[in-house]
Amino acid sequence: MSILPKGNTQFSKGVRPAPPRSGILYRKGGKRAFDLLLAAAMTPFILPVILILAFLVSLDGGPAFYMQRRVGRNGKLFQFYKLRSMRQNADELLERLCREDPEIAEEWHKYQKLRHDPRITKVGRFIRATSLDELPQLLNVIKGDMSFVGPRPFMTSQQMLYEAANGWAYFEMRPGITGVWQISGRGETSFTDRVRYDHLYYKRLSLSTDMALIARTAGVVLKQTGH
Repeated sequence: MSILPKGNTQFSKGVRPAPPRSGILYRKGGKRAFDLLLAAAMTPFILPVILILAFLVSLDGGPAFYMQRRVGRNGKLFQFYKLRSMRQNADELLERLCREDPEIAEEWHKYQKLRHDPRITKVGRFIRATSLDELPQLLNVIKGDMSFVGPRPFMTSQQMLYEAANGWAYFEMRPGITGVWQISGRGETSFTDRVRYDHLYYKRLSLSTDMALIARTAGVVLKQTGH
């Protein structure tokens, strides 16, 4: 999979529409304040869970955490954290699977995900189904790389895909741990619909919208419908 040449630190931002007039205060600073308050309240409870899960993940001999450069607000690259749910050679394996199996290649092109992903470990299957693999992104929120709610940060190798889809919203706001796509059957949602959902979220961004999406995310986690 292609990666950024060394030295590049951001992507093209594309053509930006005029920002919506609604929720200006929340967009300018309220959303960040909400993120920090929620992070402060959640950290004492989430940190022990992360440590326990990290131990379980590391039992197969690999690293507990997965780190990757992702694209964030204004095209800035940042280090993205997750509990490792896949085999250590996941990227190379995906390339080989897509090269050898046209159906897998088509599924990845359409959804940017695999419904039955052979790269996922046994522990990884559980933490992905419950979205517990996303918990380390609390650090990304605290650092200011991400928000609790927003579009998912995309990989550097997906730049052309998002630019071709006119994905301007991905450069306008911090990416999120959860969002409209995550609570809308993300395993069955096409890439085109994902972009549409995230553009809609940008236009309707508000405190009430974020709180509603966080509440609905809790329901998805309890039902173990993540992928």
